[in-house]
Amino acid sequence: MPNLSTFARRYPIVLCTLILLPIVIALALGGLGNVAQPVATGYVAIIIVITVIDMVRDILRGNFGLDILAVVAMSAAIAVGEYIAAMIVVLMLSGGEALEDYAASRATKDLDALLKRAPQRAHRLGTQTDDTALTSTTDELPASTDVPVDEVTPGDILLVKPAEVIPVDGELLTANAEIDESQLTGESLPAAYVAGDHIRSGAVNGHTAIRIRATASAKDSQYQQIIALVSEAEQAKAPTVRVADRFAIPFTLVSLAVAGLSWWLSGEATRFAEVLVLATPCPLLIAAPVAFMGGMSRASREGVVVKGGATLEQLAKAKTVAFDKTGTLTHGEPELTAIQLHESFAAGNTDVQQAATLDDQALELLRLTASAEQYSTHVLAAGIIDAAQSRGLALATTDTAEEIATNGVDACIDGRHVRVGKLAFIRELDANAPESELTAGETAVYVAIDGVYAGVLRIADRLRGNAADTVTHLRGNGIEHVVILTGDNQHTADALAAQAGIAEVHGNLLPQDKVRLVAEQGARPVIMVGDGVNDAPVLAAADVGIAMGARGATAASESADAVIVRDDISMVARAVSIGRHTYQVAITAIWIGIALSLGLMTIAAFGYIPAIWGALSQELVDLAAILYALRALTSGNQHQIAPSAD
Repeated sequence: MPNLSTFARRYPIVLCTLILLPIVIALALGGLGNVAQPVATGYVAIIIVITVIDMVRDILRGNFGLDILAVVAMSAAIAVGEYIAAMIVVLMLSGGEALEDYAASRATKDLDALLKRAPQRAHRLGTQTDDTALTSTTDELPASTDVPVDEVTPGDILLVKPAEVIPVDGELLTANAEIDESQLTGESLPAAYVAGDHIRSGAVNGHTAIRIRATASAKDSQYQQIIALVSEAEQAKAPTVRVADRFAIPFTLVSLAVAGLSWWLSGEATRFAEVLVLATPCPLLIAAPVAFMGGMSRASREGVVVKGGATLEQLAKAKTVAFDKTGTLTHGEPELTAIQLHESFAAGNTDVQQAATLDDQALELLRLTASAEQYSTHVLAAGIIDAAQSRGLALATTDTAEEIATNGVDACIDGRHVRVGKLAFIRELDANAPESELTAGETAVYVAIDGVYAGVLRIADRLRGNAADTVTHLRGNGIEHVVILTGDNQHTADALAAQAGIAEVHGNLLPQDKVRLVAEQGARPVIMVGDGVNDAPVLAAADVGIAMGARGATAASESADAVIVRDDISMVARAVSIGRHTYQVAITAIWIGIALSLGLMTIAAFGYIPAIWGALSQELVDLAAILYALRALTSGNQHQIAPSAD
């Protein structure tokens, strides 16, 4: 809770009203109504002027506000001498902001918890050239120097103490470690690591101190990227105006009509005020933002960072989901299945001509290809590099390499021009390059050496084990159309789509093709799910872009409206469920406020609720709407898809 000075600074009208209202009531009860009334009237008049100025500014910006009801209610109460009721309306309106802030802080506690976990400092032992930091045993470690986490650079040797959050992505130097990754993956059991393994920032170290070599700076590490996304999500404004304004004009007109009709039928001007003090718009103004903030908090707790309430609303209404394939529907961990050499490769390579066996020739092609693929960000590159390294091949480095997005890589390796990528990319150099015949689920990576087709590496990437269940759940949750949009070849995409239960598949796409196909979808809003740099344009173009950000695909995450921070495709379906639940809660909370207000207004129209009690009753209406809106913190549809076991 804020202290008094903070409260006074944030809510001056609330504090003034809380001080003045008891004084006015005491004066009235003490027979000094002639003093109480002008004091209260003057104060309320000032509030009316302030409210009208703010209301006019909103109207000039194109936003029709609900404050007109409050202004009319306060003015009517003052006009008929119900000055205490008018002050209660002031307290209710100004206190509504404080109530909203409190409810929002309750709704965003999970987002706040994630931000507070972010490490601010790291224990630096030395650099990658510091032999003492690298070779000392745990008991003999040199003294560490605490530095701001932003000053950590790749190569620094860091000490991570027991139960500390790992500050940056790094390579484990200690022989073994147990790491709690529950905040990143949702897995409650600690994960075991050995020296040389990659450890992600944001995980929590176990019971023993460990050493890691930083492989990324703080801003480039996964957890800090998640923190940045969460900060952006917290600052994004929920679509309060859009949701509330659908009800604003009708509610205002109905309220004024009921108040005017009761005045006309009864002939008593006080009835007009008695009705309108029950028509103040707090439920409409408070319920929606509280619900959307609650939904964002719930999503964050389950591993989906949603950048604003507008995204939740679009998720709730979505009719189409489009998936990228590699790294999205598949694991993004491709394995080399075969190497097919072309005769031109051996003919143009002296080293290969002298190779003892065909296997040696294949290994040389693999070495050159993997050396070039070191400069690619595509997930298939990792499979080729792993295959080369597992065979003991020493990869060459170069300063002359360029990745051509969605096509492949051009590089100069050991003095030779190596081009790796799609068939069309290779045919730009050698028009006679043949298309490889693939088995179901395989992808071809074509290679040209010195402008001549050299061969193809066949790669297989497995479908995620829960991909089919995810598609089924989406269809059962209101999604009418599911499609695959991929840059991979059509044959491979068709095979995996059949396993996932998806009928419509578009393969061999460039980024601009994906953007065009998303724009052409008839059933909207459209969700696009992707993970790579090449998906950034279509994620930005879709009504809702969802990035599979568990591997730290920064460009995709920045372009997306929501980021899944766990490597689990089922979270797409969960995000849709949370969006639908949140939107339904927001609308229901608004209707609860409207229904209760209209019911009380009807009773007041017959003279059964005095203005003072009506103003107090409206606080109960606000409370009911807020409490219901907080249901967005609950999980909604309880059906969960099991994480992939493979």
